[in-house]
Parts: sequence; C-alpha cells; structure tokens
Amino acid sequence: MDLILWIIAVVLVIAGIFALLRRQLLWGIVLIIVGLLVGPGGVSIFT
Repeated sequence: MDLILWIIAVVLVIAGIFALLRRQLLWGIVLIIVGLLVGPGGVSIFT
C-alpha cells in the first residue's frame, strides 16, 4: 500500500510541476499539495 501511495504522490507532484510550467498556477499548486498529503511521508488520507 505504501508503494502505491508513493507512486500516486510522485505522479501528482510531477503533474503539478508541469501545470506550473504551463502557467496554470492554481491547479499546479493544488496538485503539488495533494501529492504531498497523499504520500507515505505526508498525512495520508488512507490511514
């Protein structure tokens, strides 16, 4: 389960960075924050 959460978190953060590069500031910030919250090192919403 931790591996799946880690992969989801990485994908969300990378998608957030690409959104920031495409000048979608709000969407990029939201994706990065959600990615950090979902990751095993963050506050997981599944535990």
